[in-house]
Amino acid sequence: MMSSSLKFGTSGLRGLAVELEGPAARRYVTAFVAHLRATGQTGSGKLFIGRDLRPSSPQIARDCAAAVTAAGLEAIDCGVLPTPALALAAMAEDGAAIMVTGSHIPGDRNGLKFYTPKGEITKLDEQGIAAALGADAPDGAGVARDGVASALELYEARYRGLLAADALSGWRIGVFEHSSVARELLVAVLAQTGADVVRLGRSDSFVAVDTEVPTDAVYAPVAGWIRDEHLDAVVSTDGDADRPLVIDADGSFVRGDVLGLITARWLGADVVVTPVTSNSAIEDVGLFRDVLRTRVGSPYVIAGMETAAAEGPVVGFEANGGVLLGSAARIGAKGLSALPTRDALLPILAVLASAQAEGRSIAELVGTLPVRAALSDRLAEVPQQKSAAFLARLRDEAGFAEGFFAPVGEIAQRSDIDGLRFALVSGDTVHYRPSGNAPEMRCYVEGVTPERAAELMAWGLESAAAQVR
Repeated sequence: MMSSSLKFGTSGLRGLAVELEGPAARRYVTAFVAHLRATGQTGSGKLFIGRDLRPSSPQIARDCAAAVTAAGLEAIDCGVLPTPALALAAMAEDGAAIMVTGSHIPGDRNGLKFYTPKGEITKLDEQGIAAALGADAPDGAGVARDGVASALELYEARYRGLLAADALSGWRIGVFEHSSVARELLVAVLAQTGADVVRLGRSDSFVAVDTEVPTDAVYAPVAGWIRDEHLDAVVSTDGDADRPLVIDADGSFVRGDVLGLITARWLGADVVVTPVTSNSAIEDVGLFRDVLRTRVGSPYVIAGMETAAAEGPVVGFEANGGVLLGSAARIGAKGLSALPTRDALLPILAVLASAQAEGRSIAELVGTLPVRAALSDRLAEVPQQKSAAFLARLRDEAGFAEGFFAPVGEIAQRSDIDGLRFALVSGDTVHYRPSGNAPEMRCYVEGVTPERAAELMAWGLESAAAQVR
């Protein structure tokens, strides 16, 4: 019987590392290969395997290689690298891929992200994998061919020359390295643009970095780094480098959906696809012919990009800032091929390049955008069943939602695209959504002023905590 902690969330399979390691990983990989065969998606017969720096990832990667070999495909070990780099390498050789990563969630958890030769799997693919899941796990060690250097070189080449050699000359940029798989690559790419790069906060052990929660203790040193090193910005990624982090010279975090908005503008997007949790002003800025809203999770954004009727570039992004290219794009003479999976490097470069081109600081650049004041945070260690019960009361129990929101305003509209989002008569919004990857409940707010957003977030977390704990 498969452990209940292992399930597909917003992006891949997630669960406790001790439950994923060994037979469970082998069973899921065997099911993935069976699904690829059943749907004619084995491509070249190669399957690329990458991993993050969690202590459990090397063994799980070995389990993956053993299952791939036993299933008759060629396993290629790409080692430690960004998730988008793995996807790019696999797509270049018409191969499937598996990334062993828990992304931003705590280190005692891990996961598998699956890719067909065309890119990240869809929700239909998830269903196919689940249907093919058997009780037996293949034995044996399996031998994976070394593909580390070529995969990293291909990804670096994608961004080499995207910005001119002196594009960021005069900028002093801190790279928060922690345990990001992109730390070396990010330093190298920024150095190629003429920036003065300062390496900060490197860790020899895994650090869970959630780019959507600026209140996390892991960010405590940032203000001191900016002051002592006279930085124009601090940049980083989450553990597997599919979520970007940009902090301006004032120590303010640039929200992920703002990063996505700036990136889409920089790329000249015709259509933008983004979840309901992204800033509600994206439709109002008048930059794009169409904006499609989806549920939270890259598979939903990818599905939206596939259905978009566009005359120019299709750009997807999530509220966490990860940018997906649904079609080819061009910056000057440099072309970018489609890469339908979240990428952190592209939005970091786009924001820095946009600020430099306009002669503005990052804070000034963000200030030119008519986006609403927005915040996101979470309640940790909230069992899924308690989150579900709370949302059920808000949705179904007569008078409960009205009484719950009475301290902050009257409800004007509600949406259940993903979780529950309440728009108030005042123009403010509060959105509750259980995490698909961890026992957490997310809270997203937008306020008519930054002060109102902060007030709503404090109220939203405190009030929800009283219901779920």
